[in-house]
This record gives sequence, structure tokens and C-alpha cells, in this order.
Amino acid sequence: MSAVKRTGRRRFITPLDRYVASEFLTIFGVTVLGMPVLVFVVDLVENLKKYTERKLSLPTVALSYWYYIPDTMFMVLPAAVLFATVFSIGNFTRYAEITAAKASGISFYRFIAPILLMASGAMLMGLLFSELAPPSNAKRIKLLEGSTATHENTRYNFAFASEGGRVYRIYSLDVEKKTVENIEAEERGSKKRPGLLIAAKSGLWHADRGWILSSGVLHFIPNDSLDLAFSFDSIADRHLLETPLELRASEREPSEMDFRELTHFIQTLERSGADVNSLKVERMLKIAVPVTCLIIALFGAPLATSSQRGGAAFGVAISLATTVSMLVLIQLTKAIGAKGIMPPEPAAWMPNAIVGVVALVLLARVRT
Repeated sequence: MSAVKRTGRRRFITPLDRYVASEFLTIFGVTVLGMPVLVFVVDLVENLKKYTERKLSLPTVALSYWYYIPDTMFMVLPAAVLFATVFSIGNFTRYAEITAAKASGISFYRFIAPILLMASGAMLMGLLFSELAPPSNAKRIKLLEGSTATHENTRYNFAFASEGGRVYRIYSLDVEKKTVENIEAEERGSKKRPGLLIAAKSGLWHADRGWILSSGVLHFIPNDSLDLAFSFDSIADRHLLETPLELRASEREPSEMDFRELTHFIQTLERSGADVNSLKVERMLKIAVPVTCLIIALFGAPLATSSQRGGAAFGVAISLATTVSMLVLIQLTKAIGAKGIMPPEPAAWMPNAIVGVVALVLLARVRT
């Protein structure tokens, strides 16, 4: 029985598969480790003056780049897959290894199967980094605010999502007086606890007690058909932990929220009548960018078969041109989706759709 199992495994994972996978992973590993370093150097050169003005210490800046790793990895994975695909396939083509495989009865599609499997793994890594990046980004932004960061004393008509998942809509905030006016707090219900909605005319920050909301109504919403409302003169909100100054600075970006938090934030803003198209694009990109890893491998594999004469320079040119084109397409579709020219979700997938169609055409033209 064990001999049968070993034979079956050989047929599924051949020495050629291991060879192709190892060549891909070698280039992928070097690229995925080298690209973040390049990103960090460029960012440091660009922002060095700002870091100096904010009197940030060297350990603080170094720690901020540690927190920047998940977000950077999320963005560079598709480019790393592209470089690894183009250079590995280019080498196989240059040394006639693909031709030899075809002569042995192995089609081009079967030959690149290990690369597509590795690209799928990179896609899963991208999905993981999309969830790890938001809390790290929040810590990095807090670190880089610095001791000289200045804020205005007032802020108007904004929404804020607390770390506990409660979403606040605040008409006005006065940092100097430590007050808010017309504040609403919403918390989504679950099977274990009811939904919650608090609407208060004002709120005052106390250093020892936190936020005390005054003159409002507390709604308990166990289900869609029941709403229990209670008026109150004052109530302490233990979920809003931010001070007035922190609240003034806490304009959370999509990069600071994971998919679930961003979805809840979007739904809350939609109910308040806000334009959320740009946020919907950003949310869908958290999935679309990792999927790019697989699509870009399908695109790069057939394209790299024409690089036998161009060598490494041709591979670099293909990889850089495709990466820049993808970045331009992503920024373009962000603008298209944000302006409502097309629905935001399809807009986020448009770069993948375009590259995917080109990849299918190139794959159909490859001699198998």
C-alpha cells in the first residue's frame, strides 16, 4: 500500500515540478525581501525632513518601519510574483528547458502549474497581510505624529470608529472646552447582545471619568422589530476612550481598518447620507490586490517566453512596465469608483479584469 501511495505522489509532484517551484521561490524570496527595503529607503529620503521637524528619535523611526512591514508586503507581493514568474520562465526558455519538457509530452500549461500554485500561496499571504496591516498602520501613524504635531481646537461633522467597534457621528468637537455637540454612538448587535444606539445633545470629557454624555436617548435594539428607548440626563460612555485631542487627530483612514471594520464604518456612513464610494473601492481592493498575484502570474508566464534573446534586461523591462501600469490602473479605477462613474466594487476589480483578459489571450497563443 505504501508503495502505491509513493508512486501516486510521484505522478502528481514530479522532480520537474520541484525544480520549477524552487527556481520560482528563489527569485520570489529575494524580491519579496528586497522590495520592502527599497520602499523604506525611498520613504525615508522623502520624509526625513518631516521626521526631523517632529523631533522623532532614530528608534521611533525604526519602529515605525517595523509596523510598516505588513502594509508594504501587501502591496509588493504582486510585483514580487511578477518578477519571479518572468525571470524563472525567461531562464527556462533561454536554456530550452521548456522546449525539452514539451518534447517529453509536458504541455506549457502543465509546466507552469507549480508557479501558479506558488502564486496562489502568495495570494493567500496577501489576504493575511490585508488583515494584519490595519492595526500596524494605526500604531505607525500614532508614532509618527511626533511631539510637535499640532491640531486645531475644533472639528466638525465627522465619523469615528472606536477600537471596540462602536461607530460615532459627531457634529462638533471643541478640544479646548473638552466638549462635543450632537453625538450619536452606534453598536451593531449580535446573537449574544442587542444593538445599541445613543443620541445625546452634548458630551463633556473628564480626566477621571471619561466622556459623560448629557440630555439624550438610549436605544436597545434586540431585533429588527423591537426598539427599547430610555431618556437620560447623563450617561458615561466607557467605550469612547480617546481624549478630545486624540479624537481630533483620529481621522481613521481605510488603511487603519480591516475588512470587517471598514464594512461597518461604510454602513454607518451610508445611513447618515455620506458619500462612501471611495471607501467601497478601498474595501474591495483589500481582496482585489491579493488576487492580482495569481492573475499577474498568468499574464507574466506566456509573456516571458519571448525573452530568450533579451535576457535579464528584457525581464526587468517587462516587470517594471507591468508593475507601473498596474499601479496607474489602480489609481485610475480608484478615481473612477470614487466619482461614481461606475460602481465602486467593479471599479476595484477593473485592473484585474483588464490584465486577466490579456493573460488569457497570451496563454491561448502559446505553443503547448
